[in-house]
Amino acid sequence: MDKQKLIDRLDLPAGLRSCSLDELRTVAGELREELIESVSASGGHFASSLGATEITVALHHLFNTPQDRIVWDVGHQAYVHKMLTGRRERLSTIRKKGGLSGFLKRAESEFDAFGAGHAGTSISAAVGMATALNRQDPERHVVAVIGDGSLTAGMAFEALNHAGDLGLKNLIVVLNDNEMSISANVGAVSWLFSRAITSKTSNMARSSFKELHRRGYVPELVYKIVDRAEEAAQSFFASPAMLFEAFGFRYIGPVDGHNLQELIQALQHAKTQDVPVLVHARTQKGKGYEPAEIDPVKWHGVSPFDKTRGEFMPAKPGGGAARIPPSYTAVFGETLVELVKNDPKIVGITAAMPSGTGLDKLQQESPQNFFDVGICEQHAVTFAAGLACEGYRPVCAIYSTFLQRAYDQVVHDVCIQKLPVLFALDRAGAVGNDGETHQGLFDIAYLRTLPHIVIMSPKDENELRHMVYTGLKLEAPVALRYPRGNGTGIGLEQPLKLLDVGKAEVLCRGEDALIVAFGPVVAYALEAARRLEKECGITTTVINARFAKPLDEALLGVELQRHRVLCTLEDHALQGGFGAAVTEFANDAALELQAPIQRFGVGDEFVPHASQAEQHAMHGYDAAALFAFIASAAGRRKIAAVG
Repeated sequence: MDKQKLIDRLDLPAGLRSCSLDELRTVAGELREELIESVSASGGHFASSLGATEITVALHHLFNTPQDRIVWDVGHQAYVHKMLTGRRERLSTIRKKGGLSGFLKRAESEFDAFGAGHAGTSISAAVGMATALNRQDPERHVVAVIGDGSLTAGMAFEALNHAGDLGLKNLIVVLNDNEMSISANVGAVSWLFSRAITSKTSNMARSSFKELHRRGYVPELVYKIVDRAEEAAQSFFASPAMLFEAFGFRYIGPVDGHNLQELIQALQHAKTQDVPVLVHARTQKGKGYEPAEIDPVKWHGVSPFDKTRGEFMPAKPGGGAARIPPSYTAVFGETLVELVKNDPKIVGITAAMPSGTGLDKLQQESPQNFFDVGICEQHAVTFAAGLACEGYRPVCAIYSTFLQRAYDQVVHDVCIQKLPVLFALDRAGAVGNDGETHQGLFDIAYLRTLPHIVIMSPKDENELRHMVYTGLKLEAPVALRYPRGNGTGIGLEQPLKLLDVGKAEVLCRGEDALIVAFGPVVAYALEAARRLEKECGITTTVINARFAKPLDEALLGVELQRHRVLCTLEDHALQGGFGAAVTEFANDAALELQAPIQRFGVGDEFVPHASQAEQHAMHGYDAAALFAFIASAAGRRKIAAVG
């Protein structure tokens, strides 16, 4: 019989508080082993959680959670936190329909103090919590755990500035410095951390000197003079100390983030300070699993894998000769590389997501045309606007969910000035297992109200290429939205061609029903149309809209009045979306419709994690839902016409 694990004998997380240092090391090792075992079977965010194992154990050992709050930035580093807070048995369900969220979620556990899927929010939330707790129960602490990549986000510095002004002594920020966000970090802040030197001796001396002053052995005047001199010396020799102490924080570190003894000493010291504290912990992303240590970018978010060989499972059990189509992301990246060769003024911009957006190809092939600005979507957009002012053709490749963070810049800096910036909105629509925080279901609504902008979406990866080319030829802001995942496998045409802006295409004609579809969900419309004709004798016109703004009003004006059953289809929220635009047009043009327009998309709710296909079905905008509605509606109308 296997020896019982120590972690199984503890009442977690409270049981950690009475553990010895050796026992804590054992628990950390057991958690890491379980994490590797579970994620290898289920997939999920991997390297970040491995690297934060000891930090997580140390925090739950020293702090009285959940009364003391731990605020995790983003949350993909918090799988071990979930395991320590009552969710070990369900870890295999993570990111699956009905299972655990891949991020922190207040509704999931009282230990999840703050939910977030976007970077840079932890310190702001922690400052709010610490301010509230300081007034109610000053003995309770709030700890924000933020990665060094997230610290490139502007609001993190805004929060540091405010926290220092408030002087919150119950606030501790743990900087998990692994020199990575998803990809390698960039910028001056990353350079600053790379220069850090160990200041443990300095911190211990400061603590001892303060204790002597408290006990009356060091006069007040001497204490102040020496303390300021020591602080100045530490600032001179350790650049991060200079930065954070300028914000009003006491800086401790850097410490080895995998050495529990060092971590615990640093955090204990932090709890005794009378100002906010930043503990700088150096860690290794992927720690404890060699393939993830070697390539943490590849192992950041993973599908199931063979943990012994360090190899990902094949997409289809048993392999097979079928070629997997390239992803929309890959096709976009390859198309941009192709276009840059003929126009050196085309540049690609990413906010710390070169691999996620496909711009890593441009980075490799033409680095002078590539910019990674860090986790700074607002800066990325206005930086692009500045480039456009000087005759460049910037392409901002940003996930739809992340462009939400830069909405004011899109309005104020791009659209008002009618600057030719192409927004490549990857992960538009339902994104699958990342859940509510990452769905790209709002971009049509938040963009189509803006004057000057063109909004388009391809039915397949071939049309995506032509839209990239077209978007870079327009003297206007352009939003090109496309989904997560693989394309259809259709051949890629050469040469690239200009599309007529605002012109849709009719893919098939029928007499009974009309489906106006926007984006890759056109495939659902065609599937439903084939099935309707085969099984019900109902013929359907399917229109690939291509553009949500401007609409093809000439075509829609005719087709909407010609059919007895009218549908719009989109991978987007119904409120303010593509179907709403079509309905507004029909109303404003006073079209004489034979039936109301039935809109298919996501209703007034956030979409939880599941696969993309499950999400489409859950919200009733897949081929089956179209078929069921049209079969019923067209059948009733045929009966009524005969009667």
